[in-house]
Amino acid sequence: MIEILKCPVCSSKKLTSYLETKDYFFTNEDFALAKCDSCGFVFTNPIPSVEDIGKYYETENYLSHDSTNKGIIGSIYNKVRDINLNNKYKIVSQHKITGSILDIGCGTGELLNYFKNKQWDSKGIEPNKSARDFASQNYDINVGDEPELGEINNKKFDVVSMWHVLEHVYDLRERMNAIVRILKDDGVIIIALPMVDSPDSVKFEKYWAGLDVPRHLYHFSTKTFELLANNHGLNIVGKYPMKFDSFYVSWLSHKAKKNSLSFVRGVADGFISNARANKSSNYSSMIFVLKKDL
Repeated sequence: MIEILKCPVCSSKKLTSYLETKDYFFTNEDFALAKCDSCGFVFTNPIPSVEDIGKYYETENYLSHDSTNKGIIGSIYNKVRDINLNNKYKIVSQHKITGSILDIGCGTGELLNYFKNKQWDSKGIEPNKSARDFASQNYDINVGDEPELGEINNKKFDVVSMWHVLEHVYDLRERMNAIVRILKDDGVIIIALPMVDSPDSVKFEKYWAGLDVPRHLYHFSTKTFELLANNHGLNIVGKYPMKFDSFYVSWLSHKAKKNSLSFVRGVADGFISNARANKSSNYSSMIFVLKKDL
């Protein structure tokens, strides 16, 4: 385990304990969260090493890399994913009509295939080999391994997207520098994140599935994400909710608490969370659109 001694966002060494929780999704191991006293950023601390983190993804229940989701939950997941593909395309289209897109953490490539069919020049980065191979073989999409990100030319893409990816990345500053470097000056960055101060996070506390330790290394609020963006010369120019996430996260949170009727209760709490978030514009997950501050 690696202990983080300074805040990944502001570099302050004034850190305090924030929460004790578990990997309720897979291993049931204990983990802890720390909070920066200076900027309020929350992060998992300590974290597994780069060499060890892979074992925490080795479950067939981890849907984002599974192209063969079966059963009722898998079926629902696939239907919601199809709706989300269209919603994501609409959001991007509000800021860029067409051009080139790089999706980092593209999984099995469904989003890139959607954009490709809309005449976008589509490329992906994906560390999981089986997901990478599926996207290449089934959709004929150019998908590279993570080290290839550093080989991309400067100012190459109109859009760079990361959908629930940034919270998994070990070196936040390196990744933010990389996406700024490869983005065209008039391009946009799309980043989707779970919100650690959302209504369902507040309700479920240590059981909140959006924590997803240790796979989620970082736990953003709008305030701390905006600080990270500003530190890299980026401005938030748009915010959009991911309303389906509250249902899935609430269901998993009830499962973590071993509550009966977890699915039904999760659906109910998903509606409640979205209703509360509608007043604060702080949903379970949020999509942020960023542009360079030129």
